[in-house]
Amino acid sequence: MIRVGVIGARGRMGMAVMAAVGEASDCELVCGVDAGDDQAALADCDVVVDFTTPDAVMATLERCITSGVHCVVGTTGFDDARLATVAGWCSRNPSVGVLIAPNFGIGAVLMMQFATKAAAFFESAEIIELHHPDKIDAPSGTARHTAEMIGASRALHGLGPVPDSTSTALDGARGAVVCGVHVHSVRARGLVAHQEVIFGGPGETLTIRHDSMDRASFMPGVLLGVRRVAAHPGLTIGLDRYIDDTGPRG
Repeated sequence: MIRVGVIGARGRMGMAVMAAVGEASDCELVCGVDAGDDQAALADCDVVVDFTTPDAVMATLERCITSGVHCVVGTTGFDDARLATVAGWCSRNPSVGVLIAPNFGIGAVLMMQFATKAAAFFESAEIIELHHPDKIDAPSGTARHTAEMIGASRALHGLGPVPDSTSTALDGARGAVVCGVHVHSVRARGLVAHQEVIFGGPGETLTIRHDSMDRASFMPGVLLGVRRVAAHPGLTIGLDRYIDDTGPRG
């Protein structure tokens, strides 16, 4: 039985995670805590799931890693400096596994893998991500991670910059640029989490799109992380490796 604690328990994702953990036959929900709550019970957990804010997550990670508690993190806002800090904490307690995942949707992870493969074959690549207006970061962590994967694939295969003859534009009209890939963010009520990657070449386009219509779509990935994090000591970025190790779900 895996003993699980949830941080960010009163948020929408936190409540969904607690429900999913409570229903899983191989997991026990030890505690759910939020800002201002006593976090002492986290020390009794095997795995802590964090869906909080960029301001809060680093202190939680340092405490859990130092205490030997594995971490599954869906909080966004991790830049290279923050990831290096977390990796340093992990190096001091190498038996602890930490998963930081930009997206826990199985379909979203596969979408990123498909996009990485397609990136080698197309001259153009752009990303449109669409989320609810309560999301605090733009572009989304998933879009940034996708752009980084596409950029790495293009570099590996010797592709140059994407073509773009824009010479005049309003600020932001062409979106943000991540690893040479333009990323456009849409925020509108009624959306949950959606992303499409548009590739273009002579005479054709390819669009790869993933849609999450309900937060329930993220729960199989969260539970996969909870179940597999102990088998992956150190810092892992993205759910990809866990899915590759697990294979198709039967």
